[in-house]
Amino acid sequence: YILLLLMPRIPFLFLLAVSSGFFCSTSYAQQPIRPITKTGSCPLGYYSSGNYCVPSSSGNTRGAIEKSSSSCPLGFFSSGNYCLSSPSNEREALQKTGSSCPLGWFSSGSYCLKSR
Repeated sequence: YILLLLMPRIPFLFLLAVSSGFFCSTSYAQQPIRPITKTGSCPLGYYSSGNYCVPSSSGNTRGAIEKSSSSCPLGFFSSGNYCLSSPSNEREALQKTGSSCPLGWFSSGSYCLKSR
């Protein structure tokens, strides 16, 4: 009797389970938007607050990291002494320490990018 009550819902539950699994698997970590240590002028979308560059509330602010070489990692563009995540970038970056990246990350010049 309970099975008969659930029968009409089974296709819906299956579709819900499959679609939520799909959406969970396609979400990627983006560069966090948070205060960063100030090195020279603040990057585009940030303002100076003491020794930090703080994200503005404009809604156009992108995640940033300090530039550690003359170029930025894949998916980032230069803004002064920083690298800002491009609008289509879905990866998180960090400065590489040593010659390799941690497990789950891959090398991009002087940086490590999070694998998908």
